[in-house]
Amino acid sequence: MFVQTDGARVDRAQAVRLRGLSADDAGLVDSSSGIDVAQRTLARCRDDDPVMSPSEPLPDLDAKLHYLRSGSAHEAAGTAVEAIETHMSWVFLAGDRVLKLKKPVRYDFLDFSTLQAREFYCREELRLNARLAPGVYLDVLALQWHDGTFALLPPQCLPAPGQTVDWLVLMRRLPARHMLDQRIASGDVTPADIGALCVVLVDFYGHAPSVAVEPKEYVQRLHREQRTNRKVLLDPRWPLPGSVSALDRLEAALCEHEPELQSRAAQGRVLDGHGDLRPEHVCLLRPPVVIDCLEFNAALRQVDPLDEIAYLGLECELAGAPWIAAQLFEGCASALDGRSSPALLHLYTAQRALLRARLALAHLLDPSPRTPDRWPVRARRYIERATTALDALDVLDAGGALQVEPPSHSP
Repeated sequence: MFVQTDGARVDRAQAVRLRGLSADDAGLVDSSSGIDVAQRTLARCRDDDPVMSPSEPLPDLDAKLHYLRSGSAHEAAGTAVEAIETHMSWVFLAGDRVLKLKKPVRYDFLDFSTLQAREFYCREELRLNARLAPGVYLDVLALQWHDGTFALLPPQCLPAPGQTVDWLVLMRRLPARHMLDQRIASGDVTPADIGALCVVLVDFYGHAPSVAVEPKEYVQRLHREQRTNRKVLLDPRWPLPGSVSALDRLEAALCEHEPELQSRAAQGRVLDGHGDLRPEHVCLLRPPVVIDCLEFNAALRQVDPLDEIAYLGLECELAGAPWIAAQLFEGCASALDGRSSPALLHLYTAQRALLRARLALAHLLDPSPRTPDRWPVRARRYIERATTALDALDVLDAGGALQVEPPSHSP
C-alpha cells in the first residue's frame, strides 16, 4: 500500500495483481475489458511547454527516479525518502507527503505508455479518489526539465521555462496503524469502526452514477471471468484440490441466477464504483477513507455494490475477521437495496474467491516469482471459501432458511 509505511508491512506488488496479470501474461486478462476509451481523448499533445533545444536531451527514467529519491524533490527537507516500486508505478514517501509516478508501460488492461496518457490518468486518479478519500489526493504535479535541472510544478504554474517530461500525483500520507488490514492483524477493529465505514460506503454508492450496461452483457462479463479462472486454476502445473468442482458449481450458479443478475443491471444497480475494495485500501480515520480507486480502466470499476461489499467482506474474513463481512452486509446491502439479497451475496463471494485464487496463482507466471510457495496455499484458501459460499447458496436455493449471521461484537 502506497501510503501506509510508518514501519508497517508494505505490499510492493499489489497493484499489478488487480486482474491477475504479470507484465507479459495477456491470457490472464479478459481483453474485452480493453483500455479505457477515455484515454483516446488525449490524442492531442499539450501546447503549454516550450520546445526544447535539440542540444538538450530528454532525461531518461533513471534520471527521473534519481531526482525523486532525493530530498530536493520533497518539501520535507532532510527527511529520508522511501521508494516503493510496483509493476505500474514508483511511489516516493517523505514526511507526510507521497509522490506517485506512473511507469511508461502498456498492458492489455492499461496504457501509460505516453506522456499524455500519464497526465490523463494522474488527473483521473485525483478526480476519482476524491469521492472516497477527500483531502488525501492533493494535486497533480508536472515534472519539469530545464537547463539540466528538474523541478515539480503544479498545473497553475504552467507554462514555465522548462519542458514537462512526466506527471505525478501528490498525496497525503496516511497512518499505517489505522489501515483496516493492520487493525485486523492487531485485533484493534471494532463494530463501531465498521459502522462508520458502512455510512461512508452507503453514501458513496447512493451517489455513484449508474452505468449503462446491457443486462446480458453484465452476465457475460462474469462468465468471461470464469473462463479466465479455468485457464489459470486448472493449469496442470499447480494441481488444486476442489478447483474443478468449485468452478463447475459457480458456472451452474451463474446460469441459475442469471435472471436476478440481469435484473440488477436492468435496474441500474451496476455503478461506477471503486474497483478494488480491499482492507489495505481502507483507512479507519474519522470518518474512514478508501484510497486506490482503480483509475486506469473504467470497465473494471463497473460493479454491483453488493459485489464490492462481498469482496471486502471476503478479504476481511480471510484476514481473520469474519464478523466484518456480516456487518458490512447488514449495514450496506439493506440500505442500498431496501431489502437483503443473501443469495447474491453468496454468489458474489464465490465469484470473488475464485478470482482471488486466480490472482494468487498469477504470481507464479512471473519470470522470477517472489515467495513461490506462498501462492498455492493462498489459492487453496480462496477455493475453500468459494466452496463454502456455494454450499450456503445451495441451501438458499433449496428453500432453506440460511441467512447471513449477525455480526459478532467480539472481534
